[in-house]
Amino acid sequence: MTSIRNRLFIILFLVVTAVWGLRPHQVTVGTTEDGADSTEWQWGLKLGLDLQGGMHLAVEIDQSGGPISNPEDALDRAETVIRSRIDEFGVAEPLIQKAGNDRLIIELPGIDDPARAKEIVERSAFLEFRITDMQEQFRSALERIDAALRRAGVTGIDTAFTAPATGLTALQQLIGAADSTAQGTDSIGGDSTTTQEVGPAVFSRFLNAGPGQVPGEFLVAEENFDQVDRLIQHPEFQRAMPRGLDVLWGLQPMSINGRPYRGLYAVNARPIITGEHLSDAQAQLDPIYNSAVVNFQLTRGGGRIFGRETAQHVGDYMAIVLDRRVQGQPPIIRSQITRRGQIELGNTSIQDAQDLALVLRAGALPAPIIIVEERTVGASLGEDSIRQGRLAGTVAILLVVLIISVYYRMAGLVAVAALTFYVLFTLGGLASIGATLTLPGMAGFVLSLGLAVDANVLIFERIREELALNRSPRIAVESGFDHAMPAIIDGNLTTVITAAFLFQFGTGPVKGFAITLIIGIIASLLTAVFVTKTLFLIWLQRRSATAELSI
Repeated sequence: MTSIRNRLFIILFLVVTAVWGLRPHQVTVGTTEDGADSTEWQWGLKLGLDLQGGMHLAVEIDQSGGPISNPEDALDRAETVIRSRIDEFGVAEPLIQKAGNDRLIIELPGIDDPARAKEIVERSAFLEFRITDMQEQFRSALERIDAALRRAGVTGIDTAFTAPATGLTALQQLIGAADSTAQGTDSIGGDSTTTQEVGPAVFSRFLNAGPGQVPGEFLVAEENFDQVDRLIQHPEFQRAMPRGLDVLWGLQPMSINGRPYRGLYAVNARPIITGEHLSDAQAQLDPIYNSAVVNFQLTRGGGRIFGRETAQHVGDYMAIVLDRRVQGQPPIIRSQITRRGQIELGNTSIQDAQDLALVLRAGALPAPIIIVEERTVGASLGEDSIRQGRLAGTVAILLVVLIISVYYRMAGLVAVAALTFYVLFTLGGLASIGATLTLPGMAGFVLSLGLAVDANVLIFERIREELALNRSPRIAVESGFDHAMPAIIDGNLTTVITAAFLFQFGTGPVKGFAITLIIGIIASLLTAVFVTKTLFLIWLQRRSATAELSI
C-alpha cells in the first residue's frame, strides 16, 4: 500500500460500493385491483419504526377457548409462522421477537394499511378438506336436536324469524316438523316474512333446503344468523349432534331473490387432509368467471394421501374449510385428485386472494392469537424524529469540524475530508447489509463519529511528538501512524466487542444502536487509518521536503 495510485483505487471502490448500496430502487408496496404489483421508489437505507412511522403490536396466545397444553412452544411456532407471513407481506426490516414466555412483539415500519397487516398477523389459516354429510345424518337428527333444546328450556331465543324466500323450501316441510303456529304473514313482492312463536322446532325452523341439493347443505336467512349460531354453541345441541359430524358456516352470504342467506354445512369431523401438506399457493383471476381463485399444490406425501382419500369419495361433495368457514359451495369429486387443486373465492378481491395465498404458504398458526396492545406511530412523529436527529448530527459534525480545524490547522482539514468518507461509508455499509436506521442508531452514528475523530487525534499527537524530535515531515507522518495504530485498534476493538454483545442479547432499539455503532467503527478505522494517511501522502508529495507541516 505504498503506492498512492493503488490506495486511490481502493478508496474509489469503497465509494462506489457505498453509493451503490444507497441508490434508490423500486420496491413492491401492494397490489392494484387487477392484480398487478404497485411499486414506489425508496432509498437504499431503510428507516425504522421510530423514523418513518408504522405499527407496533403485542400478541398473545388466545386461551379463552380452553388452555393450551404447551403455550410456550405454541408461541415459538407462532413466531416462526408470523415471521414468514410478514416477510412475504413485504415489510422492510420488521421486528418480531418474544417478550417473556407469553407475548410476541411485532413492529412493522412503513405500514400504510394497518387493518390489512393485522388481518395477516391474526389469521389462523388452518385449511381442511372435509367430506359433506353424504348420509344425511344431520337432517335425520334434527328432531332429536330440537327435543334436546326444548328439554334444556330453550324455547324463545328471539320471538321472530325470517321465512325462506320464494324458491326455497323450509326444512320443516321436508322432515315433517312443520307444527309451529304462525301468528301472521306479510307478503311484499312475492316474499313473505312470518312471525311465529318458537314451537317444538326450536332449531330446524331456521333451516331451509339448499338450492343446489348438496348433501349436508342448508341455508339460514342472514337475519337469523346470530340466533342460529347461539343455538349451535349450546351444550345440548353439541350433545345431540351425530357422532363424527360437525356443522360449519359458509364464509359469505349468498343472495337469493334479493335476500341474503348464509350457508350452513354438515361435514365430517375428520378432514381427509389439512393444510400441513400444502407446498404452494398462488392467487389469480379466473379468466372464465373473472373471480378470484387460489391455486394450491400439495407435497408429494400430501398428494398421495389426497389421492387415496379422493379415490374413495368419487361422487361425494368435498367442503374446502379455512378457519372453520366453508369456502364457496362444496364441489363434487368427479375423479381422483392428487397434488393440485383450486379454492374459489367468489366475489372476493384479488388482494384478499393474494393475502389468503400468502398465509397459506406461510402455514397455519398453532393456536389462535389475540392482539393485546396496538400502537400506530404516525409519519409526522417519524419526521420530527428525523429532523431532531439530523439537527443533532449536524451540530455534532460542525463542532467537530470547527474544533479539529482550529486546533490542528491543515492536518485538521485533512481529517475533515476523511470524515466525509466516513459518513458515506457508514450509511452505505448499513444499506448494503440491509440494516435499518433507527433513532438509537442515529445516536450510535454520532458516537462512532466521535471515535473516528479520536483516532485522528491519536495520530496527530504522535506526529507532533515525532516533529518535536526533529524528524522530517514524511518520517514523522509514517512514525505517527505506526505508533498510534496499536492504541487505535485496542480502543476500537473493545468497543466493537461490547457492541457485538449488545446486538446479540439486546432487543429492538438496542440492536439498532449496536449495529450502527459496529459499522461506524469499521468505517472510522478505514477513514482514520487508510483514507487520512492517503490524503497525507498526497499532501506530502505535492509540497517540498523541507516545508513545515501544518499540524
